Amino acid sequence: MFPNYGGFMQIQHPTAFCLQTKHHLTALRRSAILRPKRTSGRRNQTIKSMRAVVQRVASASVEVEGRLISSIGPGLLVLVGLHEADVESDAEYICRKVLNMRLFPNEKTGKAWDQNVMQKNYKVLLVSQFTLYGVLKGNKPDFHVAMPPAAAKSFYASLVERFQKAYRADAVKDGVFGAMMEVKLVNDGPVTMQLDSSKNTNGD
Repeated sequence: MFPNYGGFMQIQHPTAFCLQTKHHLTALRRSAILRPKRTSGRRNQTIKSMRAVVQRVASASVEVEGRLISSIGPGLLVLVGLHEADVESDAEYICRKVLNMRLFPNEKTGKAWDQNVMQKNYKVLLVSQFTLYGVLKGNKPDFHVAMPPAAAKSFYASLVERFQKAYRADAVKDGVFGAMMEVKLVNDGPVTMQLDSSKNTNGD
């Protein structure tokens, strides 16, 4: 039997101590099971979509080796990144959304975001840009999720044709696929929007 020095110290029975410790460890294990694991959103993020960066411009042009390829006045400059898993439905979505984005003011009503590029009778300049799917591995960019060049060339050509049929052939300009291009623009606003076809979850 343990002495009691004026009530200042109590010795807990060894059996009771072991039971409390066992209960505490069980609670910790249960908490670890129920607690969700913390993961890195960037590492687990999977991109499976066509990507377009749309800029409202006062003017834009593309040159290759000092030679002017295409130029537009007011309208849209669209940088297009093709994912290796892209299909025709991705192209249809991007084409439809770009041509119908209300990025222009309506001078008659005074509304700022009221008309699309077709309503304004402006032009569209499309530029293929696989670097939109670049990710950094350390400090070096990696483009493994971009569509391979052999497949991307024909797919991108069909995208340009889709835009021309949906709007007007003379209103949709293009760069040179796979070339080292100089893209010049005067961003009007500035206004820049990013579209990913995978975000089309409501069929809009």
